[in-house]
Amino acid sequence: MNALALNMSAMHFLQLDTLHFAYPNRGEVVRDVCLQLAPGEIHCLIGRSGCGKTTVLKLAAGLLTPQQGQVQLKGQTVQQPTADMGFVFQSPTLLDWLSVLDNVLLPLSLHGTVTDTHRAYGEQLLAHMGLAALCNDKPHRLSGGQQSRVAIARALITRPAVLFMDEPFAALDAITREELQRDFLALCQSNGTAVLFVTHDMVEAVYLADQVSLMHQGRLQAPLRIDLPRPRQSAMRYTPAFNALCEQLRHAMDATR
Repeated sequence: MNALALNMSAMHFLQLDTLHFAYPNRGEVVRDVCLQLAPGEIHCLIGRSGCGKTTVLKLAAGLLTPQQGQVQLKGQTVQQPTADMGFVFQSPTLLDWLSVLDNVLLPLSLHGTVTDTHRAYGEQLLAHMGLAALCNDKPHRLSGGQQSRVAIARALITRPAVLFMDEPFAALDAITREELQRDFLALCQSNGTAVLFVTHDMVEAVYLADQVSLMHQGRLQAPLRIDLPRPRQSAMRYTPAFNALCEQLRHAMDATR
């Protein structure tokens, strides 16, 4: 495949084309939304509460159907969630009666037999998330940060091409959140996983993303490219380049008041 064909393939990996969506009795909450996500790219949606960013994520994942426009993943119209997708939401929603490892393996067990290879991969994911010693524990024994790590491993167990994440770290303390952001980035990059990530946190968006889009009144504003080197290091948060991007995003948000 030549360079142009590769570039076109990347551009059309996940594509949202002029999406409109309205909830009954609430009017239109998403208007003219266009977005492209390349393989392995992390795109953060940020904006004030009620701006429509979670609705855009649900449309992209096939959890909602747009009234106008379409969503395509790998050139195919998205009408419902597919095996190429993984999901992580704010609540980990682990099953208390299953072990940590069995929670990770749940998406596979729901659709067939879990093999030794599957179990080995589940253990590998948990080891990457710092939970190797807790495979046989039950979720109620884990901290909130540990439960969030299990939820990420569960989302990755099927080796999805794209993850949809809706404020998965919002309930965590600042130190745990930063540690989890670091480990999450490393795991996604090692797997080549693309991510559409909803957050309220500007610092989180700049640290995680290749691109950040601000939402306001149902529309996507011009995206901000995050030209920071990878792998991202925690010390990067205190550099002038990082702070300048946060300031640029802050000014963009202030302009939408």
